Amino acid sequence: AAQRAGGNDKQSPPMSNMPDFSIPGLSDWLASVEKHHWFLISDVAGILDGLVTDVSWLTIAAAALFVGTFFVLWRSSFGLRLRSCGESPVAAESLGVNVYTYKYAAVIVSGGLAGLGGAFLAIGTHMYSDGRGYIGLATMIFGNWRPGGVAMGAGLFGFMDSLQLRGGGETVHALLLLLAVLLAALALWKLRAQQRRTALISGVFALLLIVWYALTARVPLEFVDATPYVVTLLVLSVSAQRLRMPKANGKPYRKGQGK
Repeated sequence: AAQRAGGNDKQSPPMSNMPDFSIPGLSDWLASVEKHHWFLISDVAGILDGLVTDVSWLTIAAAALFVGTFFVLWRSSFGLRLRSCGESPVAAESLGVNVYTYKYAAVIVSGGLAGLGGAFLAIGTHMYSDGRGYIGLATMIFGNWRPGGVAMGAGLFGFMDSLQLRGGGETVHALLLLLAVLLAALALWKLRAQQRRTALISGVFALLLIVWYALTARVPLEFVDATPYVVTLLVLSVSAQRLRMPKANGKPYRKGQGK
């Protein structure tokens, strides 16, 4: 049935759009300001217009879930017990916490959120294709297992992924210069910290990016497609030293093992 509708074993058939909404009046006014091409003002208006025009209801749900997740994890007794199970389930059990209950609750909720993200991706792009789980896992690691960090990582990786649709090779080519500036700043920072090897590597890569930017007008389409994954690897390699996962993450637990 899926093949007859235009799908296959790795891609779903095309799907219709989800309902969305725009804020009346404000959306049109911001769009008119953007068309004037005023320095900075039109740019800000364009960004704000994107936040109030054709907004999916699932986007609102995701924002509400982000706020709710923060309060549940860091402002409730349930979140305290859940985090304690991730750090030290034996200590949590000694205080009367049913670790199995909280582990099952965490798996069920996380599975539901992952399914919601997959549904939004499938509906937003009118089809489902595999290969995005890696970036989702990297977002959680980059966010240091905290809601705020995960939201920032999702925004970064989502922006890089959108480059494939917004300008393609020319847009990524412009980002080469920005990346070179950031690497040069990193090199100076590491040099002041007496980390000469890291400073040298960052400086060399910054120089290579400047040369690449100067000698080309756009980057190949293959590199544009790989940009989200390349940025994921770069971000994780740079931020890996400050990340700390829950101590009991990935470790097997048996009830009563602390006795």
